[in-house]
Amino acid sequence: MRDDTALLHRLLPEVREVAREAGDLALRYFRPGLATSAQIWSKAGGSPVTEADLAVDSFLKERLGGLLPDAAWLSEETADDHSRLGRDLVWIVDPIDGTRAYLSGSRDWSIAIALLRTERPVLGIVHAPAHDTLFEAIAGSGARRDGAPISVSATVQLGSCSVAGPVFMLDRLARTHPDTRRPPRVPSLALRIARVAEGAVDAGLISGNARDWDIAAADLVLAEAGGSLAGLDGAAPRYNQPDPCHGELIAAPAALQSGLARAIRTG
Repeated sequence: MRDDTALLHRLLPEVREVAREAGDLALRYFRPGLATSAQIWSKAGGSPVTEADLAVDSFLKERLGGLLPDAAWLSEETADDHSRLGRDLVWIVDPIDGTRAYLSGSRDWSIAIALLRTERPVLGIVHAPAHDTLFEAIAGSGARRDGAPISVSATVQLGSCSVAGPVFMLDRLARTHPDTRRPPRVPSLALRIARVAEGAVDAGLISGNARDWDIAAADLVLAEAGGSLAGLDGAAPRYNQPDPCHGELIAAPAALQSGLARAIRTG
């Protein structure tokens, strides 16, 4: 598979179909504006997980594993198997990114699927079933939303841009750039980054402790749309590490990336 772009293009329609089927499965338990019908538990640390998360995770592991039996697996809802380390191909999956939004009836949740090759995503899908929207990308082939090409915002002035993210990071930014606009919060990190990729918002901020499964698929979509996901030091995330956890990140067009990082570091 190494350097075989043609194979990725053959694989993409199959992964897209799997993502849509997973979305249909999640929608069985989703009630717009109302609490989910799914059973809910609390994981260690207090974060919620629903029977929908587990059902979608099991479905994706079986179907994606069937597409590439040699690929390793990393998912929010599967016990981590460190045999993935050093593997050339790894599926990185979040069965429902934005579980709190999902269980409360908000539409801003997503299913995120990335295929990694040597620590970087080469195929990525962010599917928002409640919006009937699907973002996708293959490395070197551009990004699309529902089949149409997308690109990041052309905004170059930090003071006039719209920035989505956690309040405490937006407050730091506002200390030096009080005119930046705050669009409605997007609970799903993958969907937040995808909305930067399509230019719906100019930039997105991500607090520390995001995991590989939250960001890998959207990272590729953003990169292929002309943007970048980077830490406050400008370094790109490294995936499939022993600890799949990341520090604070910025999703933005190149023209805004360094200014945002400087403002948040000093704010």
